[in-house]
Amino acid sequence: MKAIMKAMVYYGENDIRFEERPTPKIIDPADAIIRVTKTTICGTDLGIWKGKNPEIQENAIQTTGQFNGRILGHEGIGIVEEVGSSVKNFKKGDKVIISCVSKCGICENCQKQLYSHCQNHGGWIMGYMIDGTQTEYVRTPFADTSLYLLPEELNEDVAVFLSDVLPTSHEIGVQYGNVKPGDTIAVVGTGPIGMGCLLTAQLYSPEQIIAIDMDDNRLKLARELGATHTINSTREDAIQRVMEITHDRGVDCAMEAVGVEATWNICQNIVKEGGHLANVGVHGKSVNFELNKLWIKNLTITTGLVNTNTTRMLLKTCCSGKLPLERLATHHFKFDEFEKAYDVFKHAAEQNAMKVIIDIT
Repeated sequence: MKAIMKAMVYYGENDIRFEERPTPKIIDPADAIIRVTKTTICGTDLGIWKGKNPEIQENAIQTTGQFNGRILGHEGIGIVEEVGSSVKNFKKGDKVIISCVSKCGICENCQKQLYSHCQNHGGWIMGYMIDGTQTEYVRTPFADTSLYLLPEELNEDVAVFLSDVLPTSHEIGVQYGNVKPGDTIAVVGTGPIGMGCLLTAQLYSPEQIIAIDMDDNRLKLARELGATHTINSTREDAIQRVMEITHDRGVDCAMEAVGVEATWNICQNIVKEGGHLANVGVHGKSVNFELNKLWIKNLTITTGLVNTNTTRMLLKTCCSGKLPLERLATHHFKFDEFEKAYDVFKHAAEQNAMKVIIDIT
């Protein structure tokens, strides 16, 4: 491995730079070093860029006394370059999917499959509390339990989505939303996470899927991928239209897939009694929670950070070809075009971008 690599580095609000950084080294016997071949940009990365997560700097200063930037990214695939002395399941040369969640597998929370809250400095740390995947090489803690062998037959663009967007959508949206055969569900926000919710919900045979967004291009794709109804909330009253579709009953499950008050408000007003409101979006500000109206409805309201406990199942499902995720990979960029990729993803609506793929090799 070369001593110096290029990476996308966050230094503070609205300050990210494509620059040279030292190539990572093995720190713990459970680590692996992965040569990244494909990565992507998540909405969470945009949030960090915009200053949504000041704890990144605060944590670094508390632990080391200084903040020298953080390499962004928590999604990607690559090739194992080096493994620590305790790694048993992977070896140099293996092609792998890098999980967004690092899990020790032995702490109390990991024993409960609450991997996102691993107590041994795991969970969602990559591109957050430690350097991430938007680079040429990345150190992955707990390699034996946080990497997945990449099957030869799997589309590599789809493999990147198994790092985060697909398990997040499935677990926090569909599973927490308790989607069942015959249900009517609403997906509010049809970005990558919303599309993942729409696709994986179909594994459970709902009768109706209502997709709500402000972007006609995304709604068109949602219809092509399985939505039975689409609503553009800039032209229609989304709440009223959902009630018309459901004959004033509301939906069994509403999935909030954006993380803003407007989409939350739609969700809390369209769920029927006994239904589920699954919040998947990352909220940077408080919202108006109308508990005075909702307490009587016997609702289940869930939040969460992905645990990746369904990643292996989803990997097999993707290999079967039953999830047309390759349609979400709308833009491809070379590694030296990383800054352009960020600009396109930041202006996704104008660029008709769903998910951007950065090909590093």
